[in-house]
Amino acid sequence: MIRIFSDAEFETHIPRFAEILIDAVASGAGVSFLAPLSQNDAEHFWRGKISGVSSGEIYPLVAEVNGVIAGVVLLIRAWAPNQPHHSDISKLLVHRHFRRRGIATELMNAVESKAKALNQTLLTFDASAHGPVETFYKSLGYTCVGHYPGFAYSGTGEMEDTALFYKKL
Repeated sequence: MIRIFSDAEFETHIPRFAEILIDAVASGAGVSFLAPLSQNDAEHFWRGKISGVSSGEIYPLVAEVNGVIAGVVLLIRAWAPNQPHHSDISKLLVHRHFRRRGIATELMNAVESKAKALNQTLLTFDASAHGPVETFYKSLGYTCVGHYPGFAYSGTGEMEDTALFYKKL
C-alpha cells in the first residue's frame, strides 16, 4: 500500500525512515551519504524535511507491507516562482528486506500520480549513472539528459558519475 504521510505521521516515523536510509547506504546506494551512517545523522536528515512536509512543499509517499514501512520517496515542489509546474523526486528508498517486489516501481507510479494531481508537468532528479539504477529509471520512461562525471563519491570512496533525468507528464 502506498500513501502520503501527513506531517505528524512523517515525524512519528522518522526512526524507521532513518533505518531505511542507513540500510540503503550500507548496501551501496548512491543517496548522498557515506557509510557508516549513524541513526542520529540519518534522523537529522529526515527531521530537516518536517517543515517542508508541513508546508506542502514536500510530499512523502510511503510504501507499507503488512503494516511495516518498506520504502519511501519524496516529491519536492520547486521553490522558484517561475517553475510552478516542476517538482523534484528525491530519496527513492526501499529497505533490502522488501526489494525485488516492485515496490520502487509502485512508489514511482504513485509519485507521478501525485505530481499530476498537483498539476505538475515536469519531474526531475539525479541518480547513480551507468548501472542498474539508470536502467531502472529509463524503463519507467524517464529520459537521461546526460551525466556529471565524477560527481559524487561511492560507498567505496571512488568518484562516480551521476545521471540527470526528467519526465514530462
